[in-house]
Amino acid sequence: MRKNIVAGNWKMNKTLQEGVALATELKTILADAQPNCEVIIGTPFIHLATVVEVVKGSVIKVSAENCADKESGAYTGEVSAAMIKSTGAEYCIIGHSERRTYYHETYDILKEKVRLALANDLKPIFCIGEVKEEREANKQNAVVKAQLEGSVFNLSAEDFGKIVLAYEPVWAIGTGLTATPEQAQEMHAYIRSLIAEKYGKKVAENCSILYGGSCNSSNAKGLFANPDIDGGLIGGASLKANDFKAIIDAF
Repeated sequence: MRKNIVAGNWKMNKTLQEGVALATELKTILADAQPNCEVIIGTPFIHLATVVEVVKGSVIKVSAENCADKESGAYTGEVSAAMIKSTGAEYCIIGHSERRTYYHETYDILKEKVRLALANDLKPIFCIGEVKEEREANKQNAVVKAQLEGSVFNLSAEDFGKIVLAYEPVWAIGTGLTATPEQAQEMHAYIRSLIAEKYGKKVAENCSILYGGSCNSSNAKGLFANPDIDGGLIGGASLKANDFKAIIDAF
């Protein structure tokens, strides 16, 4: 059966010392908890190895926020999937809308990142979603379908089964706007139907699909109550331990 997951994405926030403090606080407040979901924190590259050590022995798993689309070599400033794996991180966020928008990551680049993450035994958290103009033009389904077909529907059923999807309506990220639970459920159900069409019902049923887009402690419960929403990819609200814990408690 698919997992419920609450994953934090710290983005470009927190110095190493602040990140260690936050991870330590999270570990402490979750020490006696039995969360009804997998808990993941996505940290900047420079935090990974240290944070993995900090959360060892706890329920918390660690994710990178990105990886290179090259295996190794003369790519100054890039961080490979193999390097990420060597830190002890288990997950890697790929295709976040900010990467697509600011760094012009194409379907082909993302396809290669997914391939390399899987080859290095990292579980991709693959992000998909439409911008405001596309939603207003009622093109959200076509956009999401193209993103899946462009970067992950080339995978075998076995490899696709290792991926977590995150639906992020781009118009709801950091804007305070949130898709209503009904809008989110409708899209998650559509995504699951596309997976079923491509890989069959069993693979679709086993795929965790997270909601990302201004998910916070006040709306998480309403979102997570839907049958096709398996958790959240949390931005701003993951930067404070108590806020993040409140979202975990929504399960």
